[in-house]
Amino acid sequence: MQEHALDCYRRAGRIAAQCRNWALDNIRPGVEVRHVLETIEAMIRDAGAAPAFPAQSSRNHVAAHYCSAPGDSLCYEEGDCVKVDIGVHVEGYVGDTAGSVDLSGDGRWGALIQASRDALTAAIAVAGPGVGVGQIGAAVERTITRAGFEPVRNLTGHGLGRWRVHTAPHIPNYAEHTNARLEAGNVVAIEPFASTGRGYIHAEGKAEVFMLTKPPRKARGIDRDVLRAMESWRGLPIARRYFLDHDERNVEEAIARLARQGALTRYPPLAEEPEAMVSQSEHSLYISDEGVEVLTA
Repeated sequence: MQEHALDCYRRAGRIAAQCRNWALDNIRPGVEVRHVLETIEAMIRDAGAAPAFPAQSSRNHVAAHYCSAPGDSLCYEEGDCVKVDIGVHVEGYVGDTAGSVDLSGDGRWGALIQASRDALTAAIAVAGPGVGVGQIGAAVERTITRAGFEPVRNLTGHGLGRWRVHTAPHIPNYAEHTNARLEAGNVVAIEPFASTGRGYIHAEGKAEVFMLTKPPRKARGIDRDVLRAMESWRGLPIARRYFLDHDERNVEEAIARLARQGALTRYPPLAEEPEAMVSQSEHSLYISDEGVEVLTA
């Protein structure tokens, strides 16, 4: 990997880690979720970078992809198990990190959160050039099940590329049989999810995260300024709150038309069964010939 690209990955990782740490220190009962997410994105921009995807914070049985809509007044509540997931890019090079916080007064989610943290530590200890991704998944699964919980099996870690948040290799959270391996030069995100439920998630609720995956076949009926604003993200995920300077009807029409054409993908919240709780931990890693560098420590 060229040194400039690696420097960008490192800078993106440092900024993402600073934002994650701020969020975990400031998420409290009564605080608006939207305030936390908008503050994170402001911190990213103030640091001279940009969001690689909309900042997200999912509560309780919702494992991922909860992203506040404009005007969302949802607040964290006492007893919540909260995840915060943050992406930063510097010149398109992406850092991705996540953590969890227990808002119960009695620490009831502490063991669940520690299970995902310990699984991440175990995965990093295994990772390296030539290591099969199934070996990493086995370390995650073993750690979480020994703690008495289930790994979320249909969420995975992933490679990180330039202007791309999800690339190969996909890194499972269980001992999947696959020939895929880490290679020197890879930048990857490993993200164990631990659950008190079955360990499987499904789509639940309205999508606030979108990604423009290809140019539209027909631009007629799509507001040009809205389309240009979407295209300026160069294929990175976006959110409705990125387009407050545009007419809401034009934004909604653009989303609908682009989705019908297959040019835009919606990403709704992903949830476990309602009575379950889910925790998440995530770091971005650079895989070199010498081993592993944690970019978001």
